[in-house]
Amino acid sequence: MQKKISLVLDTHCEVYDLLEPWADAEFWNFEEHVNDGKLITGAVYLIGRRQMQLWSTIIQELVKNNIIKVIFSNPAEGSDTLRSHCDLYRVSELLKEKKMLLIGGGDMDSSWPCLQYDSFLPKLYDYTENLEACARSNEIYNNKIKPYKFLFLNGRARSHRRYLLDRFLNSGLLKQSIWTNLDHDNGSIQYLNSCYEVDRYHDQLNTPTDNSFVKQHLFNTEWGEIYLKAEPYIDTYFSVVTETVYNYPYSFRTEKIWKPVAMGHPWIAVANCGYYRDMHNLGFQTFGHVIDESFDKIENNQERIERIAAVVEDLCQQDLAKFLKECYNVCKYNQQHLAEMRIKVRKEFSTRFFNFLEQYRFDE
Repeated sequence: MQKKISLVLDTHCEVYDLLEPWADAEFWNFEEHVNDGKLITGAVYLIGRRQMQLWSTIIQELVKNNIIKVIFSNPAEGSDTLRSHCDLYRVSELLKEKKMLLIGGGDMDSSWPCLQYDSFLPKLYDYTENLEACARSNEIYNNKIKPYKFLFLNGRARSHRRYLLDRFLNSGLLKQSIWTNLDHDNGSIQYLNSCYEVDRYHDQLNTPTDNSFVKQHLFNTEWGEIYLKAEPYIDTYFSVVTETVYNYPYSFRTEKIWKPVAMGHPWIAVANCGYYRDMHNLGFQTFGHVIDESFDKIENNQERIERIAAVVEDLCQQDLAKFLKECYNVCKYNQQHLAEMRIKVRKEFSTRFFNFLEQYRFDE
């Protein structure tokens, strides 16, 4: 790969490790980088969220005066949140004029110059605890009589989560699931039982906090959601995955979906219209041979969630041991495909990145 431009990386741009071999310089504080006379005129700068938030005024002026070219890199966020950040940092017009570019985690309207990177997909296998949990996935299928029907994890308050929590509470299904709710705005707080929570967070379970959103308290402000523990998957037949994005029409795949995929656990995704289509396009299989997945094509958000809820309720009336057996081949295929995709998305990123620069003439 022949690099035509000077590349400067914010050490917290979230793709630093993937592009570091091609970097001409790096920084961790953009203002200091400029004030120390280290700015490289004409270079392409990848700038992460924190530096964009702090120094957006400086960055805007440098871009408007054609001193540097800037890519706002924040693949930990979906396109809806990323666009709101662009408005907040007052760079949306520069993006619409293609004077700045984006790297984001979610699919996005093609009118925005964004390189999509599935940053969550490869991360599960970066943790020893998760590899140990995934090695136990066959126990899901060996344990045919389970104490609960499904796994239903919910963090921050979102309308689709609140709807399902209320509906499953009223139907009695919450009692038949392993479930969490970590935000008072979704209803009553519910932690995992200690036998299902990751060991490192046991000391925080049910301890007092003044916060209505208890996830940060539970996980000691770490990214605790990334860790896997095998037991809640072994003791349930399937996962109901309430993704981050529901009402927005572009997919954003987070650790929430990759966890049951990595564990070989059947899943039903509560997400945007077309989410299943996009999973298929990535080469993953779903469970249309055993459940009706036509809800993925329903554009009306309320109608789609009502249909998803009905599918879950109907499934819970069926022979779930038989259902689990019929999902085995798909789950094992997806496990293998995820392991292959983990390598692929990281390996191919640099080529995709430089093609992206060429597409928008940022390599000149």
